Amino acid sequence: MPKYGISLLLWTDKFDKESVKFIHKAAEMGFDGIEIPFFDPETVDIQATKEALKEHNMDCIGCAITSPGRDLISSDPTECQTAKDYLRECIEITAKLGGDTLIGPVYSVVGKLVGRSRTDEEWDLCVKGLKEVAEFAEQHGVTLAIEPINRFETYFVNTAADVVNLARDVDSPYVKVMLDTFHMNIEEKSYRGALECAGDLLYHVHCCENDRGTPGTGLVRWDEVFETLAKMNYNRWFVIESFVPNIEAIAAAAAIWRDIAPNAEALATEGLAFLKRMGEKYL
Repeated sequence: MPKYGISLLLWTDKFDKESVKFIHKAAEMGFDGIEIPFFDPETVDIQATKEALKEHNMDCIGCAITSPGRDLISSDPTECQTAKDYLRECIEITAKLGGDTLIGPVYSVVGKLVGRSRTDEEWDLCVKGLKEVAEFAEQHGVTLAIEPINRFETYFVNTAADVVNLARDVDSPYVKVMLDTFHMNIEEKSYRGALECAGDLLYHVHCCENDRGTPGTGLVRWDEVFETLAKMNYNRWFVIESFVPNIEAIAAAAAIWRDIAPNAEALATEGLAFLKRMGEKYL
């Protein structure tokens, strides 16, 4: 059976003991699990988080987003090592919380644009680094689900074809693919084509509207998405990832300058209801 989740980036730009309250909120709304952003792994309160997850019988997915100074494709070996250390720490926390998946655009710094295409040298650095991280992930029973994001946020991996090639080059059973309908809307020729390209490697799906608003209120072809996933026998996570202007750090990074939903709670509850209707229709 598919599961429905919410990224806590909707409510917070960090995750610490105070943020544990959002697990209770997500459970009350009817979500099966939450994605926790590990921007700063040191702020995560493992015990309090585990207790909240257990209380509500909620699953946990880790989310890693690399930032300046921790970049797998940097020409500076120190930055590459810092990136690997960060990803290992995220994997370890995910496992401690009982999660089995760490998602995100882990190959490079989000927002890094250099005015050219990626190079073979950068690709080789990324593959080498992810091979090392994947060995650590295997030891902890955590699968990396790598996310392609749009051209305005990275020049390195933008499409399903890109990320499939990366996963195949890393060549680990613990490295898979995730796709996000927001980014697909920008970069792909069709949702069906992108999903089918990912094929058996598809491990995680973000259900986001074309304007990052409430799923079901915009231009994303949801029938095509769910019909294709049904034919692929996809039965893992459908997660809403969106942002609101009052979380300033995230809003700035994602260019959220206006209200795209009445409020975060309406986006979450209405989006969940829509996704469940689509799931009942197709899955």
